[in-house]
Formats: sequence, C-alpha cells, structure tokens
Amino acid sequence: MPTDLAAMAAEEQERQEALRCRIMVCAGTPCLVAGAHAVLTTLRDALEESRLDAEIEAVATGCMGPCSRGPLVKIRLPGKKETIYEKVTPESARQILFSVVKGRRPPTVEALSPDMPFLARQTKVVLANSGSIDPERIEEYVAAGGYGALAHALHEMTPDDVCREVSAAGLRGRGGAGYPTGVKWNLARKAPGERKYVVANGDEGDPGAYMDRSIMESDPHRVLEGMALAGYAIGADQGYIYVRGEYYLAGRRLETAIRDAERKGLLGSRVLGSNFNFRIDIRTGAGAFVCGEETSLMASIMGKRGQPWHRPPYPAQKGLWGYPTLINNVETLATVPAIVGNGAAWYASHGTARSKGTKVYALAGQVETAGLIEVPMGTTLREVVFDIGGGIPTGRRFKAAQSGGPSGGCIPGAHLDTPLDYESMEKIGTIMGSGGLIIMDETSCMPDVASFFLDFCRDESCGKCVSCRVGTVEMHRLLRRITSGTASMDDLAKLEELCELVSATSLCGLGMTAPNPVVSTLRYFRDEYEAHIRERRCPAGSCTMAPAPAPGPEGEALLHAMGVPVEED
Repeated sequence: MPTDLAAMAAEEQERQEALRCRIMVCAGTPCLVAGAHAVLTTLRDALEESRLDAEIEAVATGCMGPCSRGPLVKIRLPGKKETIYEKVTPESARQILFSVVKGRRPPTVEALSPDMPFLARQTKVVLANSGSIDPERIEEYVAAGGYGALAHALHEMTPDDVCREVSAAGLRGRGGAGYPTGVKWNLARKAPGERKYVVANGDEGDPGAYMDRSIMESDPHRVLEGMALAGYAIGADQGYIYVRGEYYLAGRRLETAIRDAERKGLLGSRVLGSNFNFRIDIRTGAGAFVCGEETSLMASIMGKRGQPWHRPPYPAQKGLWGYPTLINNVETLATVPAIVGNGAAWYASHGTARSKGTKVYALAGQVETAGLIEVPMGTTLREVVFDIGGGIPTGRRFKAAQSGGPSGGCIPGAHLDTPLDYESMEKIGTIMGSGGLIIMDETSCMPDVASFFLDFCRDESCGKCVSCRVGTVEMHRLLRRITSGTASMDDLAKLEELCELVSATSLCGLGMTAPNPVVSTLRYFRDEYEAHIRERRCPAGSCTMAPAPAPGPEGEALLHAMGVPVEED
C-alpha cells in the first residue's frame, strides 16, 4: 500500500512537538572530522543516564553550513529561535545539555549570532532541510514536505507538464556546463527506446568542492525524489546514482534512504498508488576524476574502464546499454522537487534573467568562515567573500578566487564585483563549474596555483588521447621550471602553445579545460610569471626555487612534433 504522506507528516510533527527539546548535532563530513561523533555520543549517553531521553532528543543531521566553525550543535526549543553553538567538544556538550535543562545559556560555549551574514544572507532551496532533519529518517523528510512534489506530479500532471515546468523555471545544469535542464529532459523524453535511464552524477572531484557530497549526506531523499520526477518526465523506470568512491557516508545514507522509500511505496512498483514504476540503484566509482564526464561515467556504470567516447550520439539519444539516458548533476536533480512543488514562476523569481534560481557553493581557502552556502544566482563575488564569508583573515588582502576547479580559472580582485552567474563568469575567462570557490590571499603564488591544478589534471588523465596524456605532463613540467626559477621566456611561449594544442585536440572535457588555470592566471597575473623568469624571484614569497624535472620521452616527442627545440635542464 502506498504511504499516506499527510498522515506520516502529521504523526512525525506530533512526535517532535511532544519533545521538550531537540539537540541537533551536525554529522556532515567536515564536522565528523572535527569530532562531532564524540559530541553526539556524549549527549546521547548523558540523556540516557539522566533519563531525559524520552523528552530531549539528540539528533544527527547533515551539514549546517559554517564548516570551519564545527563541530556545530543546534538547539531547537518550541516557540523559540534556534541557537547554534560552534566548536563544541564533548565537555562543552554537557554544558549545553545542562543549560537546556536549567533554561539558561551555557557560560563558556560560543553561539553563532542568528544575524551573522553567513547564516542570514543565504537563500536556501536545495539546502532547505540540510542541518535541520535527520537524513536517515524518511519521516522527517516527509514532515518537511518531502515527496509532496512527486505525489502532485504523479496524480495531477502529465510527463509533458513536468518537462514544461522545469523548462519554464529556467533551471540549468549545476554540474558546470549550465546546459538548460528542460531541453535535456525533452530530448530524452522524445528519444525512441524500449528502455530509458536516469543517472544522478555524484562523482564530484574538483579540489575544494563538496556541494554534491553534502546534499547526498544531508538530504538524500531530495535527490531520490528529483530522480523519480525525472524518471516520470522522460518515461524511465530505472535510475542510477553514481557516487564517488571516497563518499562513503553519502553512499550509506543513500542506501538507507532507498530502502526506506521502497518500503513506504515511494520507490519501486506503483509509486504512490500510480502506474509509475521506478527503481534506483547505487554505483560506486573508484575515485577517477574523469568519470565525472558523462560518457566515462556511463562506461563505469556498465562495468567498463572509465574512459570517454566520441559524441554524437549524445547520452539522451544513446547512453547506457544503447538506450536513451538522462544524466544530471546531483544538485540539479535536488532542485527539481522545489520547482514542481512551488511552481516554475516561484523558482524563476530568484537569480538573474538568464541564470535562474540559486546556487550552492563550497567556500574554501583564505576566508574567515569557510563552508557550504546557497545564494541566488547573480550574487557578487564580493558579497560571498566579504559579507557571507567574513573577509580575508589576519588582515591580508584578497588576491584571487579559483572557480570551477581544474576546469575553471582565477577571478582577480579587479573583478570582485562580478555577478556569479554563467554569462558574467564566462566573460572574465572562467566558469561556474560545480560550485567550488577557493579564496586566495596575497601569499598565494599564481604560477604555483596553476601548477597545482595541472598536477591534478596530469594525475587524473585517463590516458586515452595523446594530447591530454602527454600535454598535461609537459605543461606541468614547464610550470615547475617557472616556479623553480630555471625557465626562460621561450618556456613561457611553449607553455602558451601547449595550452592551445591541448585545449583544441583533447577528446573530453578534462583535457579541453585542463589549460584553463594556466590561461586565466597568465591573463591576470602575467607579471608574476615574468618575475619568476626574468628576476628569478617569487613575488608572493612562496616558491622554493628548487630544480624542475626534464621532459620524458613522450614529452620530447610531442615538443619535437610541435617544432620546439628541447633544452636540457
């Protein structure tokens, strides 16, 4: 029998209202690393010892946002504003519990102000439940309105209606390319095929990015509901979530969510009493960055080596096992329940004319408060860094922000007022990417930053095409020569030529975009490159000027093919 959502929601709300207090401990990965598990265990043990566990509940939630302030504990008392305590230890957790019992603030534990810009300046759509519900209890998701959009679609909308709603909302792919989601859904819906598939791409691999991981950890049912809506819209009965191998916690919580949703009739056969059937299975990657590219991802799901193949045909036409396959990023799919539930016009009222809605960012690096945020499209970089993030610590100056990971580029201080939307970022030579924002201060050396990302791309290249396999190695070697103070201006010319070659001739997005960090740092910080070469010094004072390696045999062959003489180190 399908679940009565209204009855389940009412029962859960009644259960929570009967509690004297809910003590919510952030159990997202950053807080767990900082010691949140010990905090949660201490609270639960103390409640059991004092026989208060029937009236006060200690709950493990997903990410609350300000990750650099963790472990975080939120106190939710009936009729009162929530209080979030930062840097909580097992000892201070007992103080918090005692304060709840006595009805007063703990004397030595710092609380975050509810007016703190990091908390007050966000617009949460995808993260609406993150940090506020137990991700492993389906009842809490339903009590927050979960699966209501799916029920509405199955009983009051046609598949065409759902596709039109997503198109009208102006949602674009949050994985980085910004392709219109409604267009992709319509292509998959109209594609002929006996079977169709929906794939959630959770193989997030950019350094410093963890938006999708947090969504899967914090609100797994939102992802499942978005996938089910996609399946209904395009006529698919099978979905796969491709989870990065390092994301153990996300995978475990998704497994629990799938099992519970099937038991409640929200996935599987005759979903919510309709004629719609939809199953979801998890596929775990092995940590290969290239599997974030959709054709490599599909190869991996099918048990093949994760390498890209030529397009067309595109996955929406011919994907898994030759059938039409819709592939969307986790954040994209997690947005869909809000669109179907609240309407396209509501969603499109957020953001800019061409970049609608909100975007989740992982704010990392040299910023006062790092963590997970969600803001309307078009919010400026200055607002994110200095208002929400609290600025650069220790009185240093902002130098640049790396957006889009290895596929993106640097945004210098001159462009701090750039709106964070697809068009504005493209104009200044970078991309939105999946949402990683790494903030750098004046101590960061930009050629060294480019070297870091090239080192990553070199290691993650699948090796299928020569231009990426060899070109990334040689670009990294030339950057090492520059940062070691042993390069010439000819080396800089070789580097720029290689950037053009690798970008133009690589098979997939990894190789095509691998030169971007070099290109963007050369565009805005060329003087730093020249200082390393002409003056043998690092303006940021961070390079050690150690000897760089010589090219390998394949690298020599590539340089000779380009007509470039190879100098010995």
